[in-house]
Amino acid sequence: MQGSGLLMAAGVPRMEASPIVDSVGDVRRRWVMYLEKTAGPVLTALSERRLKVVMPVESKPGQEASRRQCTYLEALGRTLSGIAPWLESGSETDLRKRYCGLAREAIAAGVDPASADAMPFGATSQTVVDAAFLGLGILRAPKELADKLPAKVKAQLIEGLKKTRVIKPPVNNWLLFAATVEATLERLGAEWERGPVEVALQKHKDWYVGDGVYGDGPQFHADYYDSFVIHPLLRAVLETPVGKVGVGPELAKVEGERAMRYAAIQERMIACDGTWPVVGRSITYRCGAFHLLADSALREELPEGVKPAQVRGALTAAMEVSLGAAGSYDEDGWLAIGLAGHQPALGETYISTGSLYLCLEAFLPLGLGADKPFWKDASAKWTAQKVWGGEDVVADHAL
Repeated sequence: MQGSGLLMAAGVPRMEASPIVDSVGDVRRRWVMYLEKTAGPVLTALSERRLKVVMPVESKPGQEASRRQCTYLEALGRTLSGIAPWLESGSETDLRKRYCGLAREAIAAGVDPASADAMPFGATSQTVVDAAFLGLGILRAPKELADKLPAKVKAQLIEGLKKTRVIKPPVNNWLLFAATVEATLERLGAEWERGPVEVALQKHKDWYVGDGVYGDGPQFHADYYDSFVIHPLLRAVLETPVGKVGVGPELAKVEGERAMRYAAIQERMIACDGTWPVVGRSITYRCGAFHLLADSALREELPEGVKPAQVRGALTAAMEVSLGAAGSYDEDGWLAIGLAGHQPALGETYISTGSLYLCLEAFLPLGLGADKPFWKDASAKWTAQKVWGGEDVVADHAL
């Protein structure tokens, strides 16, 4: 394949219709293009209260009816949690302001009982998951997604979040969803409950396996849930007032170091061509597998020896090979089930169209201004490129 530019120089093939990327500024524009392509259909349809009409519900055969009860809240929560830092930033001013307006209208459409897109908080167990992702978005963009909400919409949102309390989460990473809902209620000025937070924090303290890794429940699972859910939501809860209960202060002292170690592992997972091991469930969340690495980059808390620019390159490559693959979006622009294209067999029974928008968690660093090292520094190879290119790299060691 012939080509030039940053991605080609890094050994990453450009996907169909991808423009040549020649500069750091072009990389950011490429990220924003993917953000618009992915988040735009969800927020636009919701702002018009037409999401249930226009968004397809792809799922395992026989699961369509059950997934329709939650897939729209999945799309809203996962979209907003991924783009929230960008919404809260001062970057891409006109476009960002338009998306802030769409986001608030989308929330209003989802929480208004009279809306055609009203979302049934508490009706199924899955709704506590995506009430939490919606809450994570609010925690990441409190000025735009909480403070600027009309009073009526805020009250309806609080009522919706409280309805998920009827769901008893299983004893695994789901405990963090219930805790995140409580943290969001506190931020919205509502009464919150200590119990779900204390249980989530105590259990995750107990489930720490070592080397930056938590068990998903009492046993270790070989998958990406330390990144999809555990580290990002644990950190978000610990940073709020509700995270000060129980073992929260004790856990907060060690979680930063643990998250940094897992971010180091994640950076090393991304191969020279942007691919990564196809291991564990929920692989169809695509580049959302690097939620924790993206969150660490946003916080400017990367491991020693890992430059922001090398994470930028690695995440860009991961986006290109997953979102840039032919068939990753359907003909109307909605995400399709798969990792690199349309691969419905990779989806579990709980996966549907709305689930897939967790891929937007990889876009968290757009919350950093263009003047930050992540965006302004010259291109740098990530670890896999250095090692397989013959460079002498310091050996990796456990925490």
